[in-house]
Amino acid sequence: MFKRLAPLLIGSLCAAAQASPQMADTQLQALASERYWLLLGHYLPSRLDGWRSYVDDDAFFLADEGATSPAAELQATLEGLYADPAQGNDHVQCKYPARTRWLREQLQLSDLPSPDCGEYRSWYDDINPHATVLVFPDAYLNSPSSMFGHTLLRIDSPDTQASGTTLLTYALNFGAMVENMDNGILYAWKGLAGGYPGQFSLLPYRDKIGEYSRLENRDLWEYQLNLTPEETARMVEHVWELRQVRFDYFFFDENCSYRLLELLEVAKPQLHLTEQFPLTAIPADTVRAVREAGLITDVTYRPSRERELLAQAEPLTSNELDWVTRLAADSAVLKDPDYQAIDSQRQALIQESAYRLIRYQSSGQERDQASADRSYQLLQAINQNPPPKLLIDTPTYPEYGHESRTWQLALGSRDDRAFAEYGLRLAYHDLADNLAGFPLGAQIELGTLNIRQYQGNHWQLEELGLVSIRSLTPRNQLLKPWSWQVATGLERVAGDDDKRRLVPHLNGGGGFSWNPVNDLQTFALATLRVEHHQDADEALSPAAGFNAGLLWRNGLGNLLMETSNDFFTNGEVRRSLKLSQHWELGTDLGLRLRASREFSHRSDPENEVSLQLRWYYY
Repeated sequence: MFKRLAPLLIGSLCAAAQASPQMADTQLQALASERYWLLLGHYLPSRLDGWRSYVDDDAFFLADEGATSPAAELQATLEGLYADPAQGNDHVQCKYPARTRWLREQLQLSDLPSPDCGEYRSWYDDINPHATVLVFPDAYLNSPSSMFGHTLLRIDSPDTQASGTTLLTYALNFGAMVENMDNGILYAWKGLAGGYPGQFSLLPYRDKIGEYSRLENRDLWEYQLNLTPEETARMVEHVWELRQVRFDYFFFDENCSYRLLELLEVAKPQLHLTEQFPLTAIPADTVRAVREAGLITDVTYRPSRERELLAQAEPLTSNELDWVTRLAADSAVLKDPDYQAIDSQRQALIQESAYRLIRYQSSGQERDQASADRSYQLLQAINQNPPPKLLIDTPTYPEYGHESRTWQLALGSRDDRAFAEYGLRLAYHDLADNLAGFPLGAQIELGTLNIRQYQGNHWQLEELGLVSIRSLTPRNQLLKPWSWQVATGLERVAGDDDKRRLVPHLNGGGGFSWNPVNDLQTFALATLRVEHHQDADEALSPAAGFNAGLLWRNGLGNLLMETSNDFFTNGEVRRSLKLSQHWELGTDLGLRLRASREFSHRSDPENEVSLQLRWYYY
């Protein structure tokens, strides 16, 4: 009988010996309030009382109330650490290595069981984390998810750092999980409303390089961070805990940049990066926060294929650019007597430009044998007559541009009525703003509010803009992009009896932009507009028209002159002429002179002039 009971008694004694340590409630609460434990659970103070976690996935928590109780989650984790090691990869120690390490250190747990965590160990050894690089793919207006840029982390091993083979490293990314059938408009709406789940992913860095710099033609900035190997290891430990874990994804706050700042805080808990972004987390602003925290030690700039192509073709004449397009279409042109008569040094530039044009045109396309053959023949010609090494000037670092939120104060008059105007823009850049760190001809404005105070203390809402996007990319002999714009919100327009009405509107348009000389862009777009005007007979008033103008980069800043013309189906014709000259007083300070003249059959022509002070801050 004793022999039968002995194994059971021994097992019971072992289980008792490996039971989780008992802690007083005060000790448990104190440990659960430690900053590092809160970081591991992604907890933040609740709006009412207590805590809530950013993690929106019950599978992440061990306790039923773990999403709102750091103490309950800690207790459940502590109990799980002493579970039967036969659970193997499903053991709490294997699923939560960062929690395990921290609790072992805090409570000096020397009696933990030793499960076989083969999956985690194999994954961790493959990454072999040693150093961290913050990567910023620049803004890309033609993708709703990339209009503000993006951030991800590159995890380098000791071997890749020493050999310089960074393409063999891993990229740590956080992004929205998007259904394939969603179009751009639905994507933007669901992204604003938190309609997508977000997840972390770890994939080869070379794949992300291809996606951003080639498929989307985005410049890449790589910021070497001064995290120690131990700090990088802590972060990667926690990434394993977040596998397949879902967060709600929002474009403007709980996005890629915000989530990565949380990881940096896990790596280095003394950082307080996320606290700087209570409303929005624009990627360029988060890069600036990382720099101001003293984490950046070095920067590498990787130009996109488009930028390389344009830089290579810049010294070519119009006639030589024609040869570029002919060579890219048919490599047999290499044997054309007229081409062979061109000076060999100019041929070298033409051939290299043609080769880069083929690579640009094939970006994102399935492999085409004819294109591959043309590329190969051009490469042979290039090897026989190589061009000089291409040197591309590094643009202003994105984090050195103006900050994204703007306060505005203006004084002006409208038809002899003086006014003061107070304005706020949540994000982030318009055509005339301080240009350093931004491309000329790009505009993204979100959440603009302008309130006027006229003489006699008459206050009124002048404008409430929800979104205004303009992409004026110049066409040239090699590239033929479209320019486009879209805007929606509330604005004041002419009404009956010389009154100005506040109308909701949606408008957009498409057309072309040109760069006739350096620092000058001209544009012309066909437009469509629909609005609700209380003085109109119909509920919705549609209009077609056009928008044209020029944008000149001058010694003071940017000058924008444009005309808009809308022809409504109800017979109303509305025209406007506008001029803005912006003085760049500093990175985060500007002064803008605005003048306009508006025409409508509903009222007499109206003139307006104002001087506006703009302060950029976050």
